[in-house]
Amino acid sequence: VELDEGREVDLPPAVLALRIAHEIEATLQAGFTTVRDAGGLDWGFKEAVRLGLIRGPRLLISGPFISQTGGHGDPRPRSSRRPFPWLSGLSSESILADGADEVRRAAREVLRRGADQVKVMASGGAASESDELDQAQFSIEELSAAVDVARGVSTYVLAHAYGPRAIQNCLKAGVRSIEHGNFLDEETADQMLATKDTFLVPTVITYELLSRREAGNGWSEANVRKIRQGLTGAYDSLGLAYEKGLKIGSGSDVLADMQKDKGREIACQARVMGSMAAIIAATRTNAELMRIEKEVGTVEEGKRADLILVDGDPTGDATILGDPERVRLVMLGGDLVKDLDQAAATDR
Repeated sequence: VELDEGREVDLPPAVLALRIAHEIEATLQAGFTTVRDAGGLDWGFKEAVRLGLIRGPRLLISGPFISQTGGHGDPRPRSSRRPFPWLSGLSSESILADGADEVRRAAREVLRRGADQVKVMASGGAASESDELDQAQFSIEELSAAVDVARGVSTYVLAHAYGPRAIQNCLKAGVRSIEHGNFLDEETADQMLATKDTFLVPTVITYELLSRREAGNGWSEANVRKIRQGLTGAYDSLGLAYEKGLKIGSGSDVLADMQKDKGREIACQARVMGSMAAIIAATRTNAELMRIEKEVGTVEEGKRADLILVDGDPTGDATILGDPERVRLVMLGGDLVKDLDQAAATDR
């Protein structure tokens, strides 16, 4: 769950908290029963769901993401000399770390704050001002330090990474989950396949949506250029990954007012992989990635009853899964949390 730092960072903390709570509840109503936050969500929201203060999906949070100085998690303008206050303390800020020792300490701090896994920024990004998408960030030694800490508590590292060099660094360090991967090439895909334990998580929908934006309202010409560059690469890399037989998960990376569109990622992937493969990516493969495949991800005896009922056949039309109104029923762990047809009958 993210908020657009360009527009919403100045909202009162109480409003931000309620906004995030609303998005968590809406995510469950859209049919998502387990969600991995890829950086930024405060542990308190996971606790609020556990306590029943918010009705939301099962949350696996990454807490503050770790970035090098001047990296994708350091969005300060070049003229700034101050740390960037992501959301004024409400949400977990990014942690800047340089050198293996600092990265190791940062990873331990993230886990202390309640993270289920560790997120690092291993390349440049579209939203940051001081780097390019294909710029590799963090050395192999630094990435290995984060992986070592994560493995010590039986969890893993996920990495924001676009280009071949950044992805290859992650593979050498033992990173489990590559987020985005828009400029994956054949050599890197072969290396990823050889590891047998690395997943690619495309986030095509965010480029589809953001590529329509023009500069302004917190987005510079450079931001817009990089987003459009990322859109072209997103489909190319997904096609290569599918052709090579890589383990492909499903993510979204959507911001603020795009939260309602996160389910459209499945349809984006279906354009390349077909609907059934895209559905498997969002269910079985995602569960395997998060190491919860013994509990969820498939409908089997002994697993949690996380089920949805939709209006139509998503194996023929994956766009159905991106429309919350067509998700008619949601069951979380055997509990009915949404039933539009029953609600409609009651209102008659």
